[in-house]
Amino acid sequence: MSKGETSASDDDQRGAIDPKMLEALICPITHGALDYDRAGARLISRKAKLAFPIRGGVPIMLESEAEPIE
Repeated sequence: MSKGETSASDDDQRGAIDPKMLEALICPITHGALDYDRAGARLISRKAKLAFPIRGGVPIMLESEAEPIE
């Protein structure tokens, strides 16, 4: 693999998520839509102004784990 390329396991480590799972997920607080931030490995709820982390391809949908966003 050349410099700058990533493997599937690299994506898993950063927080890549199955697109079908993404379609099914909603914000646990507002029950609204989530935006996928691949670079930040997180799901963003604009209504709740929270970002939920994705660790090892698993979204952590706990308010206590979420980070506030502007």
